[in-house]
Amino acid sequence: MRYKILFAGPVGAGKTTAIGAVSDTPVVRTEAKATDAVRQRKARTTVAMDYGSLTVDEQVTIQLIGTPGQERFDFMWEILSVGALGVMIMIDNAREDPLSDLDLYLKAFHRILDRRGAKGVICVTRRDLADTPDLGAYRAHMDKLDLHWPIFEVDARSRSDVKTALLALTAELNPTPIRKQTA
Repeated sequence: MRYKILFAGPVGAGKTTAIGAVSDTPVVRTEAKATDAVRQRKARTTVAMDYGSLTVDEQVTIQLIGTPGQERFDFMWEILSVGALGVMIMIDNAREDPLSDLDLYLKAFHRILDRRGAKGVICVTRRDLADTPDLGAYRAHMDKLDLHWPIFEVDARSRSDVKTALLALTAELNPTPIRKQTA
């Protein structure tokens, strides 16, 4: 079984880093020098997509697709969503209004993926830099929207953290348990 999973969220939330942390294959990146306000956060940014893959076992492979974070590249979100079964929405907790960021990406990707019954997971990154909002605030926010997606605190550099969230998402997609692979 092959799953196509998207990694979405604002610039700097850790999408490219997370894919690199968990991919079994070298990650294909489409980064360019940041020329707008993004350059204040980082020197390079994804402009089309990132691609990696994770083999869980002989029967399950997860294609890891990173979307650009900037809204001006939202046309790529629709293109990359074709065939996707789920989305990992990565939210940088250290940004000015992470719950507002969450709303933006939930609306965009829920609209794109909902027609196929796709599932999602929320990955809150950079909590070491900002401890509020806490995970309870994210859960309350999601409950108000009647979305019952799993929420994880994730260090995008940690293979274990990213893999845990990915396996939770694949469990939502597949009622048959996936055997856990050692990290």
